Amino acid sequence: MGNLVLVEIIIWAVVSYLLGSVSFGYIVGKESGIDIRSKGSGSTGTTNALRTLGIKAALLTFLGDFFKAFIPCFIAGLLSVSLFGDTKEFSLVISMIAGLGAVLGHNFPFWMHFKGGKGIAVTAGVTVALSYTHWYYPLICVLLFVLIVILTKYVSVGSLCIPAWAVPVYAIIFERNNSYFVYLMVLGFVFTVLAFIMHAANVKRLLNGTENKLFGKDKKKTEE
Repeated sequence: MGNLVLVEIIIWAVVSYLLGSVSFGYIVGKESGIDIRSKGSGSTGTTNALRTLGIKAALLTFLGDFFKAFIPCFIAGLLSVSLFGDTKEFSLVISMIAGLGAVLGHNFPFWMHFKGGKGIAVTAGVTVALSYTHWYYPLICVLLFVLIVILTKYVSVGSLCIPAWAVPVYAIIFERNNSYFVYLMVLGFVFTVLAFIMHAANVKRLLNGTENKLFGKDKKKTEE
């Protein structure tokens, strides 16, 4: 790995982490006079914003979290080719690194004592940025996610079935012939592992039958 490539990776990892650490759930909550970290599950993610603040706040939170990952991930891929002279195949690696930085910033924001969201909306932004030339892929992911949530009534199940696996599955389907396929798979599965780590409590509640449903009466306010 050349020095220029290493510099490129460090730049995007740091920039994306800083962008990812901007907590829109926290900001939206503060605008309503609420510290979302003290409500519901304590997460700053979209689902807790929905349960705590309502649909409008949840939508704003989702869009903010989505684009803070989509923008650096998409731009990193473009500049990797035009500015750093990388191949288009390697530019996907750079995009994934930028996306991963955003997810880490969202999950572990330094200015909030490393307590953030669970990274699903951010991972969705990364997925769309990576697959913009295959627009139907993220659309299928969205439809499957909505279907699973409607059928199970659990956002956590939908999150762990679809967005959590979206990045590595994209690599398997569309990038099998990429010279850097192994790197893409390793990075892709990091997104999946992070999602399951951040949803560990949800998985435990699902197994115990105490997970809150999105619709209907809550067993307890511990949803994301």
